[in-house]
Amino acid sequence: MRVYPVFFKVAFSWMDPELAHTLGFAGIKLAHRSGLGRLLSRLTAPDAGAAVQVMGLTFPSPFGLAAGFDKGATGTHALTDLGFGHVEIGTVTGRAQPGNPRPRLFRLVRDRAVINRMGFNNDGAEAVAPRVAAALQSLAQESIRTGRPRPVVGVNIGKTKAVGLEDAVGDYVRSTRVLAPYADYLVVNVSSPNTPGLRQLQELDSLRPLLGAVRREADRVTNRRVPLLVKIAPDLADQDVLAVADLALELGLDGIVATNTTIAREGLGLRSSPEEVTRCGAGGLSGPPVRRRAVAVLRLLREHVGDRLVLVSVGGVTSAEDVRERLDAGAALVQGYTAFLYEGPFWAARINRGLRRAARGTSR
Repeated sequence: MRVYPVFFKVAFSWMDPELAHTLGFAGIKLAHRSGLGRLLSRLTAPDAGAAVQVMGLTFPSPFGLAAGFDKGATGTHALTDLGFGHVEIGTVTGRAQPGNPRPRLFRLVRDRAVINRMGFNNDGAEAVAPRVAAALQSLAQESIRTGRPRPVVGVNIGKTKAVGLEDAVGDYVRSTRVLAPYADYLVVNVSSPNTPGLRQLQELDSLRPLLGAVRREADRVTNRRVPLLVKIAPDLADQDVLAVADLALELGLDGIVATNTTIAREGLGLRSSPEEVTRCGAGGLSGPPVRRRAVAVLRLLREHVGDRLVLVSVGGVTSAEDVRERLDAGAALVQGYTAFLYEGPFWAARINRGLRRAARGTSR
């Protein structure tokens, strides 16, 4: 019997979801600072054989934590103690901002899903950059001590709400200038539904100059080529997904993160009552209800681009079987987030064990 589901029901299910997240994350960071994290990492670390080479980087496991959990790089090393092969920081904006008014995070427990309208609440690129640098230094030291590959740290950047669409390129360039020197890879987020107008940047006439400017700035401020990806919404029509893929190829991007949260509510097979869903209000829905579309977008992209782009699949990932499905469908990496809230701190370790068992089964 697993303990965490009972703990979640007793300790967290009645609590405001954002407060529960804050307290849970604080516990993870406390465990790391106390030295318990070092013991945890021995128990949760992926097998050496699980490591994958993607974008010139060594990922200890193909499974990592999606952007949104550690928005400010305040607990990156602590999260890798739990077995994640990579952690994507952010979304980080050019300027600090408080995000949308609370409440802004809601659970659909029957669907094991979440609706959020956080609005890129974060401390801004200038504050986050030194934290990323410190996390990388700490992780590198642990890698030397243990002989295990260092977990990868990606940085996801978005538009500051107060910046108009006409100035969006400069805002993304500002974040790139500050963060690219420390990021193992960069993701341009143009697909969150919680910043007004942001998804308009997925239109090719807006996306082309934006991605081109970020690529040039990343190259200018670093002495290495920082891998660059773009994160797209599941709500794009198939032809628009393919158009973004063609643009990524044209501009020499490294990959696509597919997909972000959805604004859809119909056709997802939600078990929660319509009244409960309506009470949550606007925002991006994540978790198992988006799984089918996330897999469909992944398959569509793989068929279209082959191995010319790295595909990172996210959306509705709960189990090792889900991760294996995405890898078999053409993903190089897989990310999760929502299930972490329901599955607890040993979720990534369970997925790594499941992947190990699957690998042993196929090798017989």
